[in-house]
Amino acid sequence: MIQRLFILLTLLLGAIAAPQHAMAVDGAVRDIRIGQHPDKIRFVMDLSQDLDFTVFSLADPYRVVIDLPEVKFEPGAGPDKTRPAEIKGFRFGLFRPGTSRLVIDTAKPFSVASAFKLPAKEGYGPRIVIDLKPTTRAAFLEESQKSVAAFQAKRQPRLTAPESAAPPLLTRPPRLVNEKIIVAIDAGHGGVDPGAIGVSGIYEKEIVLNAARVLKSELERTGRYEVVLTRDRDVFLQLRERIAIARREGADLFLSLHADSIPNRNLRGASVYTLSETASDKEADLLAQNENKSDIIAGMDFGTETPEVTSILIDLAQRETMNHSARFAGMLVREMRGEVKLLKTAHRFAGFAVLKAPDIPSVLIELGFLSNNHDEKLLRSNAHLTRVAAALRRAIDDYFDLVQSAARAN
Repeated sequence: MIQRLFILLTLLLGAIAAPQHAMAVDGAVRDIRIGQHPDKIRFVMDLSQDLDFTVFSLADPYRVVIDLPEVKFEPGAGPDKTRPAEIKGFRFGLFRPGTSRLVIDTAKPFSVASAFKLPAKEGYGPRIVIDLKPTTRAAFLEESQKSVAAFQAKRQPRLTAPESAAPPLLTRPPRLVNEKIIVAIDAGHGGVDPGAIGVSGIYEKEIVLNAARVLKSELERTGRYEVVLTRDRDVFLQLRERIAIARREGADLFLSLHADSIPNRNLRGASVYTLSETASDKEADLLAQNENKSDIIAGMDFGTETPEVTSILIDLAQRETMNHSARFAGMLVREMRGEVKLLKTAHRFAGFAVLKAPDIPSVLIELGFLSNNHDEKLLRSNAHLTRVAAALRRAIDDYFDLVQSAARAN
């Protein structure tokens, strides 16, 4: 039984993330319009050139997903803030290299009544038109199953076997003093998943990608570290892909960077999270739930996931790894305290999916609250991010000094 569980774990964590090399951009989306009609809601996308597209729907929550070749979304392409009440949300961005995605959140089930292209004419470029009509849940689920099956069948010829299996668990000893330590830095969210929205309108995905680059530079400057960024541009990554990248690269430490937004705009301060099956408080639990929805936000289909995945990953996570994570978190809080304002309880814990690598000490760092004017202003400042990066580097230095000292003693 144990052997089977380890095989399952290896398969789950061993998926090799898609390479992030640049791909050709296939034109641009110039404008997106939403129109309310008596019997339907119409989405119209104005394009720079004719493009193929795919539409499918997902339930719980209700979503309609539109995939395009990789395109540029021109400034102002998003629809007006005023939209039909049945449309709860709307976002777009790079889903994976070669594919851009639009996700429409609806308050109730809608059927894709029609989806077609219009050629350029009368001053308009080519257009894509999607008509949504209210339907029953039963009809929606049936349509969703068929549309997802068609979507997967269309993608199937492009799927290839992984380049290599996942590394075995905990087979490598600590790095020697003359070896470069590998640190994986995960900029949260990205692409079609924007994350939190700041008071000025800036997206979390932009803030944390910049912070990751600043930290990468700070670490590499020492000559002691090799740094792997899970994403180096505005692209979406599944939560398990982030872990897979770190494990594939043999990372010795995993840091996931975030910047939350909450209703209380007066609350500000950074915090550090480590993995636990039991959250330290309700706020930590809610934050973990929201962050774990990243794949849903991006329009992922979970029909092929097994409900046992989460519990298996936690059950098999080495307690030694979790202890290392907690020890590093303590060092991190100590170094950050002199550089940034921290929450009263700065080290917290909850069931973050992105922290579930069983053989890599992992922490999630909330750099501050984008809902707070002062925090957001600081997080947009490279001078502030450089001070934070220096504090993180000192904590990382202290942690690996301790690890290597313990290895020599043994």
